Amino acid sequence: MSSAKSRMIARATREIAPGMVVNLGIGLPTRVVDHLPADFPVCLHTENGLAGIGPTLPPDRANRNLIDAGGSYVSTVPGSAFLDSAASFAIVRSGRLDLTMLGAFEVSATGDLANWKIPGKFSPGVGGGIELAQKARRVVVLTTHTDRAGNPKLKDKCTLPLTARSCVSRIFTEMAVMDITPAGYALAEIAEGVSLAEVREATGAPLIVPDTTLPVF
Repeated sequence: MSSAKSRMIARATREIAPGMVVNLGIGLPTRVVDHLPADFPVCLHTENGLAGIGPTLPPDRANRNLIDAGGSYVSTVPGSAFLDSAASFAIVRSGRLDLTMLGAFEVSATGDLANWKIPGKFSPGVGGGIELAQKARRVVVLTTHTDRAGNPKLKDKCTLPLTARSCVSRIFTEMAVMDITPAGYALAEIAEGVSLAEVREATGAPLIVPDTTLPVF
């Protein structure tokens, strides 16, 4: 993983407060667990049946039955609980998630999220994405600012099939931290070594920039 992505994930981890119940979605969010202190008081949830996720493990040290939403081997912590699908999704559907961290193919300036399907490419299905995006008390996205072809992922409007509308509150990329506001994307923080001009160029919608000096992460 690049240092820029690692720094972005470390910054996103600071969104987690003690005592929260937090779902980590497929992709970059699954790496958040490795940036939390071992004794941090949080319940990390994965919809495939585990509440209380510990650090990821290499195959030679892993219990092959314990995986996160993306299929990586994870460990348990004191108080971990194994759940069937009904109980795990009941946590989501009943609004007990304080925060969910999700990946994204696209995000719109109004907070719409597209993260499950690119037409013409294989997709295993939407999984729990729709319910996580709709039911969690707060939804944040961890994603690269552009796709592999250099096209903006943060757009005025999504062009891919939507997961949910107006659900995203904050976006973390390797370039910036941005909030969804009634007026569109608002730049909150900027990555070390990245210029404002670079962020503007990589963002596919107008960007609100504060008059004060931007915090750097």
